[in-house]
Amino acid sequence: MNSTATKEEYILKLYITGMSISSVRAIENIKSICEEHLQGRYTLDIIDIHKFPDTMYENNIIASPTLIKHSPQPFKKLLGDLSDRSKVLGALGIITQ
Repeated sequence: MNSTATKEEYILKLYITGMSISSVRAIENIKSICEEHLQGRYTLDIIDIHKFPDTMYENNIIASPTLIKHSPQPFKKLLGDLSDRSKVLGALGIITQ
């Protein structure tokens, strides 16, 4: 595997549903990935759709947890607990095979 991460800042939003087991796991997984591969080059917003239900409709969130990569392009949306690190790294454009 080759690292292909650019020096661009990553803008990520993680939509969760309260502090369920899957929400906590998704938060831990994405924070770990960001700190390991994007340290100092990312912004991660965590949005609880229970507290802010309008964001679910505004951003077409159909499941939780959902991670959205706004920048760098291309835009990506990932569903689930983000435990498949290779899938997450590939989708974020950090690692390619």
